[in-house]
Amino acid sequence: MDVLASNRRQFLKFLGTAAVVGSVTPDVLAAVQQGPKTTSVTILHTNDVHSRLDPFPMDGSRNAGKGGVARRATLIQTIRQEQANVLLFDAGDIFQGTPYFNLYKGEPEILAMNRLGYDAGTLGNHDFDGGIDNMVTQFGKASFPILIANYDFKNTVMDGRTIPFKLFEKGGVRIGVFGLGIQPEGLIPRAAYKETKYLDPIEIGNDIAAKLRIDKKCDYVICLSHLGFKYTEPIVSDNVLAAKTRNIDLIIGGHTHTFLDAPVAVNNLDGQPVWINQVGFAGINLGRIDLAFDKGKAVSSTGKSVEVK
Repeated sequence: MDVLASNRRQFLKFLGTAAVVGSVTPDVLAAVQQGPKTTSVTILHTNDVHSRLDPFPMDGSRNAGKGGVARRATLIQTIRQEQANVLLFDAGDIFQGTPYFNLYKGEPEILAMNRLGYDAGTLGNHDFDGGIDNMVTQFGKASFPILIANYDFKNTVMDGRTIPFKLFEKGGVRIGVFGLGIQPEGLIPRAAYKETKYLDPIEIGNDIAAKLRIDKKCDYVICLSHLGFKYTEPIVSDNVLAAKTRNIDLIIGGHTHTFLDAPVAVNNLDGQPVWINQVGFAGINLGRIDLAFDKGKAVSSTGKSVEVK
């Protein structure tokens, strides 16, 4: 009761007692007593699943019994039942790593992601392993968009089959999501990516993030990146991307199979923190980031890696 009385006194003082007495409706007073309303959004993510649909075999190895798409589905379903606003993303390398890919070239992986309700994904270098024609076939079965802003697929069969970014509305919060891929040359056989052109991820990242923040009025900007977490060599990584850009709030990474217990922060060109997260490989973990927004502004965030078991 003390808290309610304090809220009411503050409200009356703010508006002026004379103007309020006899004119404030019960619903307005109720809203004041409850305090400011925040909107919660939960971001779930995977990376480098590498066709690991089944749990690792119980063979005594380090990852024995871990992972599996059925367990991931159960975990995701539980979180969706608990949280009103949930988004699910993948940061690439969906394909390659088990006999599922050798036999079916990516179809069961994509169909499984459809069943799990992924909202979007980006491309990893191993997603080219079946060749660019196979990418058209397999990603054509996806019920979620493939986001990639720095691959120019003009003059290839993948032209028009990806989009650079997508907007999501959750609880009145507008979230812009875009994708960035790694340099194909020297990493992917030329015959697999053909005439695909690689564009500078720093330049493209800045352009797309500004478009999302300024033109599209996004409250939060996420990059799905397959650049890798960090390198000793002068190669663009998630850490470099964060430091050399503006307007990105969160980088969901892949490629380097980096196990982070929680997101790490790197300051951008404006000195603002950019959160980076990556959850290893093979679907062993599910990344979870819980965001709270007040009037469209992110006011708090927590993140962790959840073991899939």
